[in-house]
Amino acid sequence: MKVSYLNDRFFSRLETLSLNLRADLRGYFGGKHLVSSYGQTVEFADYREYQLGDDIRRIDWNLYSRFEKYFLKLFTDERQMQVQIFLDCSGSMGKDNPKKSAYAVATAAALGFLSVHNMDKVSFNIMKGNRAENPFGTIVGKTSFFRSISQLEDVEFSGESDISECVKSCSDTSSGNGLSVIISDFFSDDWKSAIDYLVYKRRQILLVQIMTPEEEDPSYDGRVQLIDSETEDLSDSKNIKIRITKSLQLAYQEALQDFKDDIKNFCHKRGVDYISVRTDTEIEKMLFGQLLKVGIMA
Repeated sequence: MKVSYLNDRFFSRLETLSLNLRADLRGYFGGKHLVSSYGQTVEFADYREYQLGDDIRRIDWNLYSRFEKYFLKLFTDERQMQVQIFLDCSGSMGKDNPKKSAYAVATAAALGFLSVHNMDKVSFNIMKGNRAENPFGTIVGKTSFFRSISQLEDVEFSGESDISECVKSCSDTSSGNGLSVIISDFFSDDWKSAIDYLVYKRRQILLVQIMTPEEEDPSYDGRVQLIDSETEDLSDSKNIKIRITKSLQLAYQEALQDFKDDIKNFCHKRGVDYISVRTDTEIEKMLFGQLLKVGIMA
């Protein structure tokens, strides 16, 4: 049965939030993000002495009358950023669990909505195989956004995805002008080089790890057959029969914690934001709690 979080109430709640991107990103003129350079907004930033060739219209004549020196008023600059959202559409992200895929889509939609709400550009990159497809193009404005979201909910989650190759295949990854978000469970080991690539591109980066309660705390007991959700062949060597014991469950919990710690440490060393969320967490709690805590939202 199809699961959806997207409705008018969901988006109306987001109206109170905004994306909080770094001030050293370059971006393009015309957005809402204040950056560290000086520009033409009405928000005053500083003064400096007049230099030959400066625009005399920016001289503060009140200061001249007091100090008999020419000083220019400097104002903050506002930029439009480019937000890339990479959505892992492999089988493990929801082939057999519609709630997980719906949660991933809702997370992508929330970040996309905040982007257009901030007058930023946004693109949804669907990761499958070794390619990231952008079926909606660059989205600017809420009309284009809502038209795209209605189709995003119909994306199929199946097969495998190579996150590294998918991210590197994206043709619109500009340097230093915005945020790149990767939404995945990160169960594959191919994502680290994607992060290094985005760091090289001087992007601000956010990783959102989505897991189900069963993946975090499996309650299986006795003999079971474990089937890889990203393969169609039941005879594949990845599918195994195993006996679940208490010691095996404890070993799983330790391995899962090591797995998360590895992601966290890798991201911390590179200045990358990372959150891990379960699908039984209310999505508003994730947005208004965890993303606010890491500073992506304000």
